[in-house]
Amino acid sequence: MKTKFQINAERLTEIFLETIKIDSLSGNEKPLANYICAFLSSYKDININEDNSYKYSNSNTGNLIIKVGNGGKVVMLSHMDTARPTKGVQPIVNTEKITSDGNTVLGVDNRVGVSVLLYTLEKHLSNGGGKNFTVAFTTCEETTLLGSKNIELDKKITKGFIFDSAFRPGSFINNACGAMSFEVEINGKASHSGISPEKGINSIKIASDAISNLQTGRIDDETTINFGKIVGGSAVNVVPEKTVIIGEVRSFDLDKIKTELEKIKKSFEKAANNFGGSIIFKSSWDFHPYQLNEFSDVYKTVVAVLTKAGLQPDAKISLGGSDANSLNGNGIPSVNLGIGAQNPHANDEFVLIEDLIKAAEIAHNLVEMEG
Repeated sequence: MKTKFQINAERLTEIFLETIKIDSLSGNEKPLANYICAFLSSYKDININEDNSYKYSNSNTGNLIIKVGNGGKVVMLSHMDTARPTKGVQPIVNTEKITSDGNTVLGVDNRVGVSVLLYTLEKHLSNGGGKNFTVAFTTCEETTLLGSKNIELDKKITKGFIFDSAFRPGSFINNACGAMSFEVEINGKASHSGISPEKGINSIKIASDAISNLQTGRIDDETTINFGKIVGGSAVNVVPEKTVIIGEVRSFDLDKIKTELEKIKKSFEKAANNFGGSIIFKSSWDFHPYQLNEFSDVYKTVVAVLTKAGLQPDAKISLGGSDANSLNGNGIPSVNLGIGAQNPHANDEFVLIEDLIKAAEIAHNLVEMEG
């Protein structure tokens, strides 16, 4: 009779506690990449490769691509960067959960995913291997997604499973929004604000007029607009000649994103014309939306894997982006799995021990069923 697979919670926790002590912000993932390579250095039947994504992401390392056996058709993925420093983190471990002492983030996003996948590799390879699958550790997820956007995976990879969602195990994101960022450069005319203000064209005034005629925040149940940064003017006694505004539009609907961007552009053009100024408008995709229905192969696989782990599969939507957006955008159907990395980016981040274990069980099931 086949023995039921068991997760070694003590070893899994140990790996997690080791990884959180490595400070590895976006663009500086090299320390964690070095740790991962050293962690796996004694194992055979694997190939570790650093891809060329650093040329585009500006990270000090590329993504790490680990092929077990021939690499298989499935990739499990986690990002190496954290949004805030974990330097000096003091973890507090009790029987139920792991937290920091409150002075720093714990690093759950995404050292939970990293430790789960390292444990999975260690467990599988220590037991003789035999399966074929790929594990990837990406860069710059917290800032630009440029690591996963430029990831160099084998062409035979057909499904991706991202271990990164703050939802608890059992939940998975099968429907995520896309986002386009925009930059508006407003050009007016400088003049002395006291002696000859009428000779100037106030670029900040143009910007404020344009924004006041636009709906911002939540546009509808699937679309948001945010003006996130504004820089303008040079001195209090000079009519501001130039102002730059940066923002984003998010939606699950591609057409809605394009429509809202066009509204924004026209509002700024109209305001500039009214005051005698001009604008330069630029936009680009941060990440594309994705939607995977219940009939897709990757959706069916997730349901089977979660059910085998004794969990109730729960499909979720998200107005946030992740490496799953990048993989789907690159033609690899992928979902973002709940791993219980709760309250991400805050000093009260935590992970429940039972969620850490369940996330590892999910990874094990993927290897057994898809490897």
